[in-house]
Amino acid sequence: MSREQLQRFLAAVQRDPALKQRLVDAITADEVALLAQDMGYAVSGSDILRFNGQSASGVRVTRIDHPGEYPGRYV
Repeated sequence: MSREQLQRFLAAVQRDPALKQRLVDAITADEVALLAQDMGYAVSGSDILRFNGQSASGVRVTRIDHPGEYPGRYV
């Protein structure tokens, strides 16, 4: 991953309210990554999770643990 790619994607999210809503509606980091990839950004779900707690272009990435999610279960 290019950190720069993720930062560019987050800048695009900040400029586009409809895209921002799609990002908010996404359940997993992989869904967010697919949105980025559809726009031409080379970003993976793992890249997004590693960016947890950081901000770029006014967009903060925060991992939300969903009920029923078991860390390490799918490894």
